[in-house]
Amino acid sequence: VLAASAGTPATAYPIFAQQNFANPQEATGKIVCANCHLASKPLAVSMPVAVLPDTIFKATIEIPLKYEKRRQPIASGEKGELNVGAIAIMPEGWKLAPRDRLPKVLKKQMKGLAWAQYSKDKPNIVVAGPVPGKSYSNMTLPILAPDPNTNKDTPFDKYTFYYGGNRGRGQVYPEGNLSNNNQFFAPATGKVSAIDGLTVTVQKADGTTASKECLPGANIVVAVGESVTEGDPITTNPNVGGFGQDEKEMTLQDINRVYAYCALGTSIFLAQLSFVLKKKQFEKVQLAEGF
Repeated sequence: VLAASAGTPATAYPIFAQQNFANPQEATGKIVCANCHLASKPLAVSMPVAVLPDTIFKATIEIPLKYEKRRQPIASGEKGELNVGAIAIMPEGWKLAPRDRLPKVLKKQMKGLAWAQYSKDKPNIVVAGPVPGKSYSNMTLPILAPDPNTNKDTPFDKYTFYYGGNRGRGQVYPEGNLSNNNQFFAPATGKVSAIDGLTVTVQKADGTTASKECLPGANIVVAVGESVTEGDPITTNPNVGGFGQDEKEMTLQDINRVYAYCALGTSIFLAQLSFVLKKKQFEKVQLAEGF
């Protein structure tokens, strides 16, 4: 997986999914990236609706955000630029186009972006990132269509493609612990009795206390003596990123079907033309005979 080139970015790591899930898509269709990146963000994918066998086409994945302005906390608590990552789950038999077959125009559109197989046994699933969001908010994925004439497992049919795109860091690590890219909440109902660095202590009505330790970079918004209710936010929400998912359908078209359709359309046109000409000829005969 391609590493980011930015200095201190707020990264999105497809490698986490690769290390923890043999299949990145759950039975419900949800891509597992959403388990750690809890915020939902839009994703736009464009690709052809039909393609011929053994041809290369592109899918464009747009991961929109104002990357020039947005910042998220990195692990140290400092603010960093957002990186992006993407995943494409293609039907079996479809795969990443070989680099030696890519047209020059397509190589230029990719802007040096590197896609990699999700795993050795799943060439139909590819990932990219983390890469700087400012440069790769639009990702170009070159795909090679299968040839049913040589691969009988991929017939001429309609296929579904699943795409996921993420910007910024997640809220939960694969181990289940929270990242510092979270909003923190009051641990109990009562009054804030102390704020020691990033630890907020709340004194309950019975005199006992409960403490909440916020993580580096947290911006505490409560003050000592302030009344809070359990679950009230005690920090701002630093997360400006999130994960989006989209799916597209594509038809693997048989060129012989195209030829047959063209032949049928042409024959219908000629038949209609012959009918019109015959009708005109008949009308002229009737006029000549005085009818």
